Amino acid sequence: MQWKIHGERPIYENNWVNLWLTDVETPDGNRWEHHVVKLRHLAVAAVVNERREILMMWRHRFITNAWAWELPMGLVEEGETPAEAAAREVLEETGWRPGPIAPLIYAEPANGITDSQHHIFRADGATYEGPPTEKNESDRIEWIPLTDVRGMIDRRETVSSGSLVGLLYVLMDEAIR
Repeated sequence: MQWKIHGERPIYENNWVNLWLTDVETPDGNRWEHHVVKLRHLAVAAVVNERREILMMWRHRFITNAWAWELPMGLVEEGETPAEAAAREVLEETGWRPGPIAPLIYAEPANGITDSQHHIFRADGATYEGPPTEKNESDRIEWIPLTDVRGMIDRRETVSSGSLVGLLYVLMDEAIR
C-alpha cells in the first residue's frame, strides 16, 4: 500500500534541519498534511583494531541531557562522499586515521518522519595522528573490547541509532566470521 504525495512545501529551513509539510493521501482515501523532517546525510565509522576493539567516544548530548558511548560520526559535507565523510570524522573527532573504509550497512532510523540517511562504514585498523582537532565532541576516546559492547548496549551506555546499528552489525559480522 503506497501513500500518494500531492505536493509539499517548506515551513522552516536552515543548514541543520528542514521542516516540510507534505500533502499525502493514504490508500483508504484520507488526505492530510504530514510533517516531514529533512536532514543532511550522516556518515558513521566503526573502526576495529587487530585486538578486536572498537574506537568509541564518551560524549554528552545536550538534547537528551545524557552521556553515552558513540562511534565517530558526522554530516556528509557538500561535494563529499559518505565514505570520505566517515574517514574525516574519525580523524577530526578521535585523532586516529582509519584504515581503508568499506561500507558496512545503510539505515534510515526514523523513516516515518524523516528522510535521514545513515551510511555506516567499517575500517579495520587505524593509525594515531595526534589529538583530535574537533575539541567539542567528547570527553574520552577509547578502544573498547568488542566483548564489552553487548553489556554497554544493555546498560544503555550506547543509545544513538547510528552507533547501535553499526555496533550490532559489527558484532553480527564478528560472530559469523
